[in-house]
Amino acid sequence: MKSIILGTGALTACLFVVSVATAAQPPVAAHAHFRAKQVLGTKILIQGDTAIGTVDDLVFDEAGNLEYLIVENDGKLVTVPWEAAKFNVEKKMAVLTLTADQYKVIPRYTLTTYPSFYTPTYRTEVYKYYDLTPRELRRLGTPVIVTP
Repeated sequence: MKSIILGTGALTACLFVVSVATAAQPPVAAHAHFRAKQVLGTKILIQGDTAIGTVDDLVFDEAGNLEYLIVENDGKLVTVPWEAAKFNVEKKMAVLTLTADQYKVIPRYTLTTYPSFYTPTYRTEVYKYYDLTPRELRRLGTPVIVTP
């Protein structure tokens, strides 16, 4: 009987410690997630609420990570790193923290003159316009085949 009471007391103490430790941890924030159809057609704004176009296309790296938004305005396209856009999905808009002067110097292209998105020089230059550093590209490796 004594061992049952001691065991119950120990179990109660453990549960109390776990509940206190769990209560002390901050709640885990839900990560924002987007679906392609929520992003395509989104109006893109720069500082001062100036509309610069809409998201026309998405560019993924070979590992499936979303790298760029392609923003279209009057037949001209601009590459925007995904990290540069702050989305408000309900309003179907995103904001870039660029001034009009900063935006003017970003190179434009057309459907017939798409850039080579993953050349190191292009990636570095594009990210620099948005005051960002490109993340390391993850490449899919050749699968290893194990034979018995």
